[in-house]
Amino acid sequence: LGEEFRNKIYAVLTSNFGSIPEPGIDGDQRITVLIHQMRQDAGGYFNSGDVYSRLQAPRSNEREMVYLSAGYVTSSKLRSALAHEFLHLITVNQKDLLQKVTEEVWLNEARAEYTPTLLGYDDAYAGSNLETRVRAFLDNPTISLTEWLNSGSDYGAVNLFAQYLVDHYGVRILADSLQSSKVGIASVEEALQKQGVKKSFSQVFAEWAIALLVNDCRLGDRYCYLNQNLLALRIVPTLYFLPRTETILSTVHGTTHWALNWHKFVGGGSNFSLEFDGQDLSDFEVPYLLCDTANRCSVNFIALDAQQKGGLTLADFSQRYKSLTILPFIKSKTEGFNGAETSFIFSWRAAV
Repeated sequence: LGEEFRNKIYAVLTSNFGSIPEPGIDGDQRITVLIHQMRQDAGGYFNSGDVYSRLQAPRSNEREMVYLSAGYVTSSKLRSALAHEFLHLITVNQKDLLQKVTEEVWLNEARAEYTPTLLGYDDAYAGSNLETRVRAFLDNPTISLTEWLNSGSDYGAVNLFAQYLVDHYGVRILADSLQSSKVGIASVEEALQKQGVKKSFSQVFAEWAIALLVNDCRLGDRYCYLNQNLLALRIVPTLYFLPRTETILSTVHGTTHWALNWHKFVGGGSNFSLEFDGQDLSDFEVPYLLCDTANRCSVNFIALDAQQKGGLTLADFSQRYKSLTILPFIKSKTEGFNGAETSFIFSWRAAV
């Protein structure tokens, strides 16, 4: 592992993302890796306080170091765990020490989660970190990207978002956002602008949500993954079958900022209408995917008023269309994500 770190991990990650504190608080160029027993589901961790003196951080080890689980010593994911934690060491230098800002957890973890893929450790998909994260995400796909509860699904969501960003904007999107004086969503938008991409974070998020649903480049080059190990990835939306007889169906759902939701409608009679109502004092976006009977699909958005209400009507629904899928999400909050988030309500009413 030491040879792998010296010959590959250190070189690749510092050349892409920037330097660590050198020589740092201890005046030593070397990096300490401490291997010790941890809880079973942990591969390692990083303590940002270690780069400060004990006067600033009383529990500091006053050195550049990362921690790995003794249970991972014989694991095929040992290199991935070291790369992940080492990226956190780079991050504390690039953000905290150089820019005097602290990165939001979700984006900090997203960059670290991408490092095994960048280093080629996810190329053999079976047993890889990427496979583990995909499985965790699919166990709970309707999860917030930015709310951090330290669950396996949280890691899965940020990993797949980082994979999507790099597939479409290159690894520089992660590096530029890291070296920005901004954090979180604002740093991603700044990195997009640096590439000349005139998109808001909410646009990219909506395109990612659609990519998770269809993963098909034929619908549009932004609605798919390019990573060969993710070509078959597709979530299963919540499905509602509408009868041909006169019917009204309504539901109420809870969600948080930047959480993923997919609601798919099939069947139905000649005329179909959908009314959406989001909680007041929030800011919803409702993209939808409409597929005709020849499986030609188009993307559009439901226009919402100031009370977060909107709708659409489709004539000859069952004769012309195969399905309608709405993907509502809240985009009100754009900063200050550091744990559990407030839940909001949205409802819809479908009528045939």
